[in-house]
Formats: sequence, C-alpha cells, structure tokens
Amino acid sequence: MTASKPSSPLPRLIGINHVALEVGDIDEALAFYGKIFRFTLRGRGPGQAFIDMGDQFLALSETKEPHQDRHRHFGLAVDDRAHVRELAEAAGARMVEGPFLDFLDPWGNRIEVVGYADIQFSKAPHVMRGMQFDGTKSEKAKKELAKKGMAL
Repeated sequence: MTASKPSSPLPRLIGINHVALEVGDIDEALAFYGKIFRFTLRGRGPGQAFIDMGDQFLALSETKEPHQDRHRHFGLAVDDRAHVRELAEAAGARMVEGPFLDFLDPWGNRIEVVGYADIQFSKAPHVMRGMQFDGTKSEKAKKELAKKGMAL
C-alpha cells in the first residue's frame, strides 16, 4: 500500500494518545476508577498516575484546584457497558441526566461511557491481540465504517 499525497499542508489528526484528568488525590482516584473499570497501571510518579487503555492511556494528575465539567467531557470505550451505571453509582459517581451514560467523578471530571462494539473507533489487530480482546463491532458500526471506506 502506498501513502497518498496529503491534500493539505496541515498536519492531519490521527487519534488521541491520552487524556489528562485533574484529581484531588491519586490514590483515591485509582481506587475510585478501580471500582468501575478493570485496568492496568502503566506507571506513576509524584502526583501522577497513568492507566493503560491498550495503546492509549489516561493520565491522572493531582491538583488541589477544584473544578466541575459541565458540557466538556470525553468518552471512554469499554468492552461491556451493561453494568457501568450501577458500578459508577456504587463508587460514588454523580450521574448526569441525558440520553448518554455520563457521570462526574469526585473531582468534577465528566466521563461518557460508550460500548466499543457500537462506535467507529477501531483498535489495530495487533493491539487487540495484546489486550486479549476480540474487538467485535455491531452491524451499525460496521456500516458507518464501510461508508467511510474503513470496513473491517
């Protein structure tokens, strides 16, 4: 496969390497998120921790400045969305009213949770192998990808 010549001199957006969240306490944040999601800790340092998400990561940064996201949010893709609401509520998250599965963590970060099967975003086969994840997509997501010329 040959690379096509860019139609613009501007750099093209390819994806997200990581998302950084401000939290009041790293240990409390790891405990909070550990009640909702299964994850591997990539590493940590003074006032910071890094949670693996395959070839991407979530960076937690300790700050004492409180905040609350209102409309600003990011979406986490999970392999099984079915129990996230009850796990988030049990962990102390404040659920956000609306058509999506959004919650606020104890530090005011707004997270939307989506099922990997239902979105266009796709992990590379070698990354899925490393995650021991089959990466199955719904028919709707497959059609959306095909429409863009990105069929699986």
